[in-house]
Formats: sequence, C-alpha cells, structure tokens
Amino acid sequence: MQLKWTAVALAALTLVACGKKEEAAAPAAAPAPTAAAPAAAPPADALVVKIGHVAPTSGAIAHLGKDNELGAKMAIDDLNAQGLKIGDKVAKFELLSEDDAADPKQGTAVAQKLVDSKVNGVVGHLNSGTTIPASKLYSDAGIPQISPSATNPKYTRQGFKTTFRVVADDTQLGGTLGKYAVETLKGKNIAVIDDRTAYGQGVAEEFEKAVKAAGGTVVGHEFTTDKSTDFNAILTKLKGAKPDVLFFGGMDAVGGPMLKQVKQLGMNVKFMGGDGLCTGELAKLAGDAIGEDMVVCAEAGGVDGDFKAPLDAWKAKFKEKNGVDVQIYAPYVYDAVNVLAAAMVKAGSSDPAKYLPEVSKIEYKGLTGPIAFDEKGDIKNGALTLYTYKGGARTQIAVVR
Repeated sequence: MQLKWTAVALAALTLVACGKKEEAAAPAAAPAPTAAAPAAAPPADALVVKIGHVAPTSGAIAHLGKDNELGAKMAIDDLNAQGLKIGDKVAKFELLSEDDAADPKQGTAVAQKLVDSKVNGVVGHLNSGTTIPASKLYSDAGIPQISPSATNPKYTRQGFKTTFRVVADDTQLGGTLGKYAVETLKGKNIAVIDDRTAYGQGVAEEFEKAVKAAGGTVVGHEFTTDKSTDFNAILTKLKGAKPDVLFFGGMDAVGGPMLKQVKQLGMNVKFMGGDGLCTGELAKLAGDAIGEDMVVCAEAGGVDGDFKAPLDAWKAKFKEKNGVDVQIYAPYVYDAVNVLAAAMVKAGSSDPAKYLPEVSKIEYKGLTGPIAFDEKGDIKNGALTLYTYKGGARTQIAVVR
C-alpha cells in the first residue's frame, strides 16, 4: 500500500477507465478530524442506495467484525454528507449490516437476506470461509461484491464477474512470509499449524510452498480449529522437531492463547502468521508471552510514503468518532464502499447491472491507495505490510509488493 494523499485529496476521486484517466465527480473521504456540521436532509425524491455489509459481529473475532462495520458506517455517513448525485438524483445511502458469526452456513443465510432486500452492492464478508460460499448468491443475483479482507485465492477464481477484493491474496501473503522466514529470519527448521478454515489452511499452504521454494525445511505441519484453546499436544509434538520458526495460519483469537502455551513449553521460536493474526488485539490476547520482536506477521495491504499521513489522520478521526482504535481492515471497508459509489457515479446508475462494468475497470485513488482490479477481480499490485511487536504494540517493519 503505497499511496499519496492529503486531507484535501481524500475529498476527491479520480476514476480511470481501461487505463485512460478521466476526472469524475465521485464520493470523497471526509476531512481529517474536525467538527463537521450535520448533513442536510436529502430531498424527498432522493435515490435510495442500499449497501450491504457482512462481518462477524459476534463470536471470538467480533472485534474484527465490528471494526469493519464501523468503517462501513463512516463511509456511508461521509457519502451522505456530500449530497452525492447519481445520474440526476441526490443519493441517500443506507447500510444494511449483517452478522455472519464467521460461520459459512450463517454467511449464506445473511447473504440471501441481502439479496432478498435488493441491495445495490455488498462489502464483505470478512472471512474467506464465509465470503466464498456467499459469493455465489451475489453472483447469481448480479450484485457486485467487494471483500475488504478475504484472502483465499479461490474467492476470485470461480469465474464470477461480481467478485472483487481490495487486498492482496494468500498466494502473495503466504509466499512473502515463507520467503522471509528462510531468507531474512534464517529459519532452519520451520513448523506449521493451521486452523483448517479456508483462510488458515490457504495461507499456511502458501507459506509452506514458499519455504520449500526458498530452500527451507518444514519439520512438521499440525492442525487445530478456529475454536480451540488447548494446543499442548500439537505444540509438544512440534517441539520435539526443534523448530526455530513456527507459523500459524489462523486468527488472533486462537493465536494469542497459542503464544501463551508456546511460552509455557519453553519453545524458543519466531512466531509467524498472516493478517488474521496481525492485529492490535494480539498483544492483549497473548499478554507477556509476546516477546520483543518474537512475532512477525503480515497484513494484506499497507501504505507508506505520501499516503501514510492522511491514513493516520483518518485513523485518528475513526478513534475520535468511535472511541476505539482501528483494528485492521476498517480503512479497506471504507474504500470498498466508496469504490461502489464511485462506479455508480460513473455509470449514472445504482442498478447493479449498469454499474458493475464500471467497477471492473475503475481506478480509484483511495484512502488505502490506488485501487484497480485485474480480470479476476483481484487488486492490481497489492501491497503487504510486515509487522512485529515491540513493547506490546504492533510495529511496522516494511511495506512490500
């Protein structure tokens, strides 16, 4: 994520069709933290635009789902404050937010609910395991779907024209971490654990492939679940192989307790993981088990350079408005909502069939960087950010592409 924005620039959208740049009136990000006047009420004949959002707002990773939902709410509020026009009508954006509890069955149920509600577009889901099955329902209904965080490659490889994502996928994320484990951390014996979810298994498999390609040795691969709390059996088994790097494919709600048991067993390892692990909450979940520079993880996304200061300002505004820090993906949700709105402006219509082609060819200067999609719906030139933890705080190592 390497982007260039100022607070003023965030208030303008540049759209590019098929590689040819065009300036277009489009949704803008709200200015950096200042008290804003209440938005004027939309006219009685306003065009109602319903945006669906799905994330787990209950369960073990509800903190991540609520983070995403807050990002969506901020985008909706900012769009409505602009008096944005789609065609010749002022648009009134409404958020229809659903909880999938990170459960595939519930994910498809709420996806069908959004389809039945005739939403104009969907941002979500958070997890690959819910995003992938839900994507068929949105595809069948012709509704554009942008995931801000689902990284399993399968999501955009189903042949659906409605699926997009604004972050890099597991092929890049797991591959980068695997190479880093061997070449930078100088890992000799590398162990792997995954939680058997679509996300956890996918990122672990890509990590393992990259380790082997870089000449590293995988000394064991064990499995747990996304609801487990006791890892002593698998950790004890792996400890016997004397790993110096341990990779976990899963979320922070499991990774935190696992780190505590790693410490209890006296395992001297670098602990690695993907974006599901790489949250501000991990240090709280792991407590004093998260040693200095012990954890290396990657977020599928990232900004640096001229884009960093404006994003930091937005995060400060997020905390001022919501009373909590950004966990990880709220800015990507914010951008995803705005990309849908920008495509509607470009098409002059909120009808999914009419604005979908504009999503596929858009180039949007977002909060998290330039957003454009390839033929599969994957973000072009997606960034990754490597992090570690120092003093209990997540600390950036580097942004890579």
